[in-house]
Amino acid sequence: MRIESINPATEEVVDTFESLDERGIAAALACAESAGRRWPSVPMRDRRMMLERVALLLRGRKDRYAALMAEEMGKPVREGEAEAEKCAWVCDYYAQHAERLLAPEPADVSPGRAYVRFDPLGPVLAVMPWNFPFWQVFRFAAPALMAGNVVLLKHASNVPRCSLAIDALFLEAGLPDSVFQSLLIPSSAVAKVLENSVVRAATLTGSEAAGAEIASTAGRALKKTVLELGGSDPFIVLDDADIAKTAAWAARARCINSGQSCIAAKRFIVLEAIADRFVDAFRAEMDALVVGDPMDRATQVGPLARLDLLESVHAQVEATVAAGARLVTGGRRVPRRGYFYAPTLLDAVTTGMAAADEEVFGPVAAVIRVRNDEEAVVLANASRYGLGASVWSRDPQRAERLAPAIESGCVFVNDMVKSDPRLPFGGVKLSGYGRELSSYGIKEFVNVKTVWVRDEPPDAAPRAQSPPE
Repeated sequence: MRIESINPATEEVVDTFESLDERGIAAALACAESAGRRWPSVPMRDRRMMLERVALLLRGRKDRYAALMAEEMGKPVREGEAEAEKCAWVCDYYAQHAERLLAPEPADVSPGRAYVRFDPLGPVLAVMPWNFPFWQVFRFAAPALMAGNVVLLKHASNVPRCSLAIDALFLEAGLPDSVFQSLLIPSSAVAKVLENSVVRAATLTGSEAAGAEIASTAGRALKKTVLELGGSDPFIVLDDADIAKTAAWAARARCINSGQSCIAAKRFIVLEAIADRFVDAFRAEMDALVVGDPMDRATQVGPLARLDLLESVHAQVEATVAAGARLVTGGRRVPRRGYFYAPTLLDAVTTGMAAADEEVFGPVAAVIRVRNDEEAVVLANASRYGLGASVWSRDPQRAERLAPAIESGCVFVNDMVKSDPRLPFGGVKLSGYGRELSSYGIKEFVNVKTVWVRDEPPDAAPRAQSPPE
């Protein structure tokens, strides 16, 4: 099977690759098995030095990697540079902190002594998406590698060049051969790789359908999974919010990565008292966004990554308007070559409409009007997703009081939702399970092992008896 790299700004095929056949997959798995036996014995200080070299290379080549992302999936180059910098940050974070985070934890027991240690599981399959083609890989790989696991990357088929560039980067930084491998395989081959006994666990960032397939396959083999799936994040605007500042952040939170982000704000839940003024300000911000060539540093919104994605977004907009929402601005394909969609604002959206109930993966914002704080929380939770949420108010204590009731993996007050190496990241409901990043993320793919030591055996074995209740 051929894998094509298509520039979404020009619709031209940039490069083609042949996917691995069964023999190639078997060879990669054998290499991963061998690497999985050797890598855990590499001292932590050596792993740290390798990961620090990865960070240095990322920063030194951020313009090169940004251009690659722009050409392969349409990310504006300034955002691509920021993505490379963030990948370097997560490498530095785990290089500096992994040894502490994985240090054995003593337990207070008697007789003898006991502790908990964290040993690697082995080869982990990472199924990653195209929208953040470097960051999604690095936020998993940095902690997984420092924990002593080896990585098999199955990247999205529309970003093969990004996948190979990451593979080459790890090798150049000094990681031993096959500790990190990029597998150019179609989605249809993933199940067979995951079922193989060499693979001990899997992580996926992607759609809920893809997550369900991975979870089902791994479940039959009793293998650990972490899933980061879709999101329809609520952006709650209380009636005391600074309208101008909040509208500016709303446009940024909705249109980052051209709107193609799981944690992008998608449902803008606004108190009725300020809704008209907020919509006017929001429209001005959306109309001011620069749509264009992702290689141009002035561009803020690039093309969508594929034609089918553009068509899906437009169908959701048309269905929402047909159901009674008001099209404030946008709602059309930009008349130029490439998969460009105009920043779009919908008002008077209600539950039951596509833009309220589905994840819209493009620069489309849906405003939902509510009467009070309590109704805002109810509407925020009226989604099958629960990835992130934000609340905007001049009274941060008022906004923070809503956080416990919001069903999501994170809540930000007066800031847009983002992932940070220092904090756990993940969702609830159909946004997935498990956590990435921080101390929680590095311990997702380890064997949490109890060790109990007595200096010598007891004088006599106890008689069999029922344990106390």
